[in-house]
Amino acid sequence: MVVGRRRPEPDPGHGSGISIGGNNSAPLQNVVGQDISHIHQSASVHSAVGIDAVRGLLAAFREDVDHNAADLQNVTVLRAMADTVDASLVSPDAPEIGTLRGIATALPALVLGTAVQQGGESLANAIGGLLS
Repeated sequence: MVVGRRRPEPDPGHGSGISIGGNNSAPLQNVVGQDISHIHQSASVHSAVGIDAVRGLLAAFREDVDHNAADLQNVTVLRAMADTVDASLVSPDAPEIGTLRGIATALPALVLGTAVQQGGESLANAIGGLLS
């Protein structure tokens, strides 16, 4: 005979016990259930963004990079990317789409876990919105 506590069986018909509600394209959702942990959610809304908005985020990102330069491993690369974005936006013709798309893709990985992560991701999202 085994003595001890028995784990209660899950109620049939309740699935996993987790309900996620809300619009999947919305930035916020409600999560209700039992033993919910390690829930991560992100939303990326790409809407049309103007060049002026990208320039504003670029200026803020440069300021963050300069302020945190001593703690950044890729400071030279980040500054070069910022210069490339700036040069592309100043171009009298249409912005260099391939170059900007590459920067928008690479930038979040370069700033991940750094003091400039939020600004870098915002700039990357804005560039993506500019190109859409």
